[in-house]
Amino acid sequence: MPPIYSIGGQDFWITFDTGSSDLWVVSSDCTNSDCQGITRYSPSSSSTLTLSDQPFELAYLVGSVLGTIGTETVTLGPYEISSQTFALANQTSGLGLSYTGSSGILGLSFPLVASIPLTSGTPILDNLFAHFDDQHRFFAFKLGRNESQDISYSDSSLTIGELDSSLTNDTSQFVFTPVFASTPDEYDFWKLPIQQVTINDQVLALSRSLVRGAPSPIAVLDTGTTLILGPTADVDAFWYAIGTGGSTRYNQQTQTWQVRCERAVDVRFKLGNSDTAKDYPLHPEDVSWAESETQDGWCTGGIQANNAVNSGDWLLGAVFLRNVYVIHQGPTSSNTPMIGLLNTTDPSAALAEFTSSRGQDPAPPPSLLRPGSSATEMRDTLATCVVCGVCGFLIGAIGIVIYRVRQQRRSQGRVHI
Repeated sequence: MPPIYSIGGQDFWITFDTGSSDLWVVSSDCTNSDCQGITRYSPSSSSTLTLSDQPFELAYLVGSVLGTIGTETVTLGPYEISSQTFALANQTSGLGLSYTGSSGILGLSFPLVASIPLTSGTPILDNLFAHFDDQHRFFAFKLGRNESQDISYSDSSLTIGELDSSLTNDTSQFVFTPVFASTPDEYDFWKLPIQQVTINDQVLALSRSLVRGAPSPIAVLDTGTTLILGPTADVDAFWYAIGTGGSTRYNQQTQTWQVRCERAVDVRFKLGNSDTAKDYPLHPEDVSWAESETQDGWCTGGIQANNAVNSGDWLLGAVFLRNVYVIHQGPTSSNTPMIGLLNTTDPSAALAEFTSSRGQDPAPPPSLLRPGSSATEMRDTLATCVVCGVCGFLIGAIGIVIYRVRQQRRSQGRVHI
């Protein structure tokens, strides 16, 4: 659930988002349905607000926000930032604020992708890191599995400049990977390479990366996204492999993959550079996602297709991040930004827990049709076979017709002689 922070002396529940870079909060001027039932920022109640006439507009993968840019005093735990640039949202759409109880978003990605111009002020991530020396210039996330509707309780964790001692105090347990940058020293999102995806130890072939300069597909760690999103061809191939025994289906109405709620598979993402990459297993309940409404034993697939992603090839949202503890290390005098990952899911224990909760999975084991095959290749191969078969039939039919005509002419010739 979203943590609490203060802006202009007013407290709010806010969503921390590693997939964006701007800080904004819903204003009392926002009256559309998305803003109903949540705490809204009151400009008239603040003595530290400086409001400009500069408009603010930000479109997420799903949803958007419009408003005005200003500066205000922001407090986050023991840290206070005066004259922090932020936006007052006068209109939001498609963000589900009323459902989540969140009054805004605090973006923790890099300044390069901020919608608020850097000429208007410093993004909050840079201001936060300015409080720390090189050793402590990081924040760490652990997303929990709490499904309580009580917004005041969460088993998630966010710490700045230190680790959560209830999880670990040892940074040596983490595997660190430099944040991927298409251009040297220009960072936009918290990116790292995907070396491999496996389903019950079978390797799923991945499409080539569309990110410039990337030797393998690039994943963006995004706390603001619920599911794992990837290229259509790869996601289709993933669910075709899992769907043995009729255990998956594609819902044309919702344009989403669904899976039997008891489907138990071992899915792992191998992340990092080729020499240090490590497998990070998903809990089976993150593959067969039951947090949304189920339909007659069908659950929403935790991995869905979305070709509109342009920040990377894949977005690894909450259903992945619940399986790791993540350090986001800012740039220091000696190092570029780094991502540290610590696996928190034991595959055997997770499978036993899942089976106890959902029941036995009666479907056959997953099966890739052939090593290295993707959904696109399978469809293309099938289409090619069909076309070849049709062409062969037509050519054969034409040959038979020509042969019969020739035979008829020869017979007719012999009669006339």
